[in-house]
Amino acid sequence: MKAIVVTDQAAGTTGMKLVERPEPQAAINDVVVQVHASGFVPTELTWPSTWADRRDCDRTPVIPGHELAGVVTALGYGTTGLSVGQRVFGLADWYRDGTLAEYIAMEARNLAPLPGDVDFTVAASLPISGLTAWQGLFQHGRLQAGQSVLAHGAAGAVGSMVTQLAREAGAYVIGTGRAADRQKALDFGANEFVDLDKDALEDVGGIDLVFDVIGGDIQKRSVALIRAGGTLVTVVGPAEARPADGLAVDFVVESDRAQLSEIVQRVRDGRVRTNIGKVSALEGAVATFNATERRAGKTVIRVRP
Repeated sequence: MKAIVVTDQAAGTTGMKLVERPEPQAAINDVVVQVHASGFVPTELTWPSTWADRRDCDRTPVIPGHELAGVVTALGYGTTGLSVGQRVFGLADWYRDGTLAEYIAMEARNLAPLPGDVDFTVAASLPISGLTAWQGLFQHGRLQAGQSVLAHGAAGAVGSMVTQLAREAGAYVIGTGRAADRQKALDFGANEFVDLDKDALEDVGGIDLVFDVIGGDIQKRSVALIRAGGTLVTVVGPAEARPADGLAVDFVVESDRAQLSEIVQRVRDGRVRTNIGKVSALEGAVATFNATERRAGKTVIRVRP
């Protein structure tokens, strides 16, 4: 099969190559999926799990990518809940070869059925962004109707999903980003927008939940805006600052079949829109990853035409 591999962490995306690799086999509780579309997050090339397995042994050359939509082609021993020929989408294991390939073997529990009226490209853009937003808002942030949310990076893949899900839940959302992101953030449902380069973040106050995808100084400044009993939710590692009277939660997104089904249903009925920035064929993926132009949104690779 064709697959993109990377062997050198220092080289980043410039070290990626399109090569031929053996097709994977399904282990116990696995399925093999013919990948039709794959999402990609460039920061995964900095994650320890990309380069070493759970025993901290080198696992290069690595096939990157964790988000996918495709069709089940084989079932491993003991696998239940899915069938050959079924359309699926989901989030692959961090420590195994990934989705930038024509086929992937992965645990069946990490996949959800994909309705026939949802395009593979759309579905592949959902797992990380959708699950991160859902888990941060509702599992860790315990968001309630009437609360306020500060959504950093509101024009990005995660931030736009945070904005939409929070608004649907009845929250008031203040999005942040650069000046060029203002209209996109508002189009995705932000009630207000703060330009982090020009506007005073400190003018925003009384926030119930800060959803942080940036970290550093922005995170520290945001903590001061949280009202008593509020929450900082961050996905960029352990919180560097904590609310004086509230919670700080850092988490790593996990696959969840029920949550994926909830998210894709919202796409089907128009309550949530995807935020796709770049789309490329597998043959052009490496060039796409190394392009210098900035485009907010999820990068999706169409593995099959």
